[in-house]
Amino acid sequence: MNFSRVTKWVFASALALIALSLLAAGAVAGFGGNWLRAPVQHATLEKTGRALKLDGDVRLALSWPLLQVHAAKVAFANPAWAKQAPSMLAADEVDLAVDLPKLLVGRFAVDALTLRNADISLEVDAEGRKNWLLDLKQKDQSATVPIGRLALLGSRVAYREPARKTAIDAEVSSSDGGSELVFDARGRYLGMPLQAQGSGGSLLALRDESRPYPFKLEATIGPTHARAAGSVTGLSRISALDASVAANGGSLSQLFPLLGIALPETPAYRTAGRVVHQDETWRYEKLSAHVGSSDLTGTLQVDTAGKRPAMSGELVFGLLDVADLGPTIGTSGVADTDASPSEPARRAGDRVLPSVPFNAERWGSVDADIRLSATRIVRPHGLPLERFATHLQLRDSVLTLDPLEFGLAGGRLAGAVTLDGRQKAIDARAKVKANNIALDRLVPGFDTTKVDAGRVDGAVDLAGKGASLAQMLGTADGTAAVLVDGGHVSRLVMEMVGLHLPEIIALKAGHDQRVAIRCAAAQFRVDDGVMTTQGAFFDTAVTTIDASGQINLGDETLNLTLLPRTKETSLVSLHGPVHIRGSFAKPDVQLEKGRIAARGIGAVALAIANPLLALIPLVDEGPGQNSDCGRLLAQAKAAGPTASQGAPARGKPDGKGN
Repeated sequence: MNFSRVTKWVFASALALIALSLLAAGAVAGFGGNWLRAPVQHATLEKTGRALKLDGDVRLALSWPLLQVHAAKVAFANPAWAKQAPSMLAADEVDLAVDLPKLLVGRFAVDALTLRNADISLEVDAEGRKNWLLDLKQKDQSATVPIGRLALLGSRVAYREPARKTAIDAEVSSSDGGSELVFDARGRYLGMPLQAQGSGGSLLALRDESRPYPFKLEATIGPTHARAAGSVTGLSRISALDASVAANGGSLSQLFPLLGIALPETPAYRTAGRVVHQDETWRYEKLSAHVGSSDLTGTLQVDTAGKRPAMSGELVFGLLDVADLGPTIGTSGVADTDASPSEPARRAGDRVLPSVPFNAERWGSVDADIRLSATRIVRPHGLPLERFATHLQLRDSVLTLDPLEFGLAGGRLAGAVTLDGRQKAIDARAKVKANNIALDRLVPGFDTTKVDAGRVDGAVDLAGKGASLAQMLGTADGTAAVLVDGGHVSRLVMEMVGLHLPEIIALKAGHDQRVAIRCAAAQFRVDDGVMTTQGAFFDTAVTTIDASGQINLGDETLNLTLLPRTKETSLVSLHGPVHIRGSFAKPDVQLEKGRIAARGIGAVALAIANPLLALIPLVDEGPGQNSDCGRLLAQAKAAGPTASQGAPARGKPDGKGN
């Protein structure tokens, strides 16, 4: 409810109408006014189609330049369509002062109006009719009368607008002379429970639409609690606002009914700052906020001049807990141990990829251009993200993060992401590169005594469709690649993969050794969520492991075959294919001991002679051409056309991993 409109339209029209009718008796003010009761009631009914009852005394007094009017037991009827109460206004006493000089030039204005023990019923129907407008159809916004001072003593105001699920009852009172307004309201606003208390400054300010009006307000609307104090200019149509504001609630997304702007689903929040409004611009300055465990500062601005609000600004997280973003990034926002009953698959450990749907339905409510950054990131159960920066843009329900940069495991993850939310199934495109990632920091619990990887570089170019990240990956097409250069691996691990029995016994009996990793690389083609190897190997001084098969992102299953090839002769070797089956959450490793590897030592060159040459850009941007990977790929490139003639054809693996 806009209380200013109550002031301007109700008290400046319905009640002032009484004075307008009584002015016909101004010349006989000294003779009382009761004899005018019948003519006034008749004129009001004819003008508005609604009955005016004057059941008490009517007194007139001339005090130039004002005509003082006092009426007791006053009631003004509602139009026939109104359902809330028979009368729009019922008051024990009404006092008003009419400006006579203005009246002489055809302008009716009320200098002062006082209501005692009044019940005011305001209503808006589905057709937009307002019962406080005095024209016969209750739609003429100009059917108002200017009012100067206003005093409400022990009065009650009820407001109903069923189409907006709004029903508010308020107790309103003014100090003597109308110097301060105090109200206490309860009910429902936009379908949400409402409680509000507040006060305003001198009601004399109502006469000047260019004069700031001081106010204080504390309200709870649904899950949102807010406090505000400041000044507003133009109560009938706000032209300026300057106020300190503090708010808290269960989720930022719950502000959508109040602001009409889509904000992300989050944990509980609290925020404070300064709101400044001028013309078509709203600015939230010096804001500080806590969202879950995260905290941020910055400035936001909303321009309402276009076809939809346009938000811009800059937000800086001092601490960003990724779990607080929850469904905004397609995750539950809680640790597995806190999973809700609605996530049985996650709780049972059957699924790994985030399956919480993105909420793109409200993206069309706002455009956005915001720069986000974080100097510290916490994600206890996920990737070791260290810093974050992006330029977020939202246009016509298309969200882009470009550039998108993360500090990740001592390295850098950079690229761009686009989410097109114009359809129910979001079209997603991600093009991201990783540089200088530390494998031991990337994988929690990684045993550096077994593998001490050097640097990891990679590239992903995927496009998919779906409501969640899991669905997008499960339908994705594109490419993915990874390159590992340098580091060391346990020789015992490599001998165990090759099943070299004498070497395994010797290493277990003595001390393990560290073997240098020459190069490890993998290139995948991705079709409808299925990643198929186009070449993958792990090369050391003693053993090379060739990999082939598929990774299904849709059902989160593995179907990979590892083929170890020793570079040293072992007296007893059972080496053969190693099959990796099962799900992402529960992989199953099986050894096929009865089959001996058929490829020779030179197979690495054959494996990388063709498709893995696409990894050369990763070498250029990562370890460089002088690295082991660089030299190996360069040799394969030089020998490629000849070597590839003898390379076996690569197809999809069969159900046995062949």
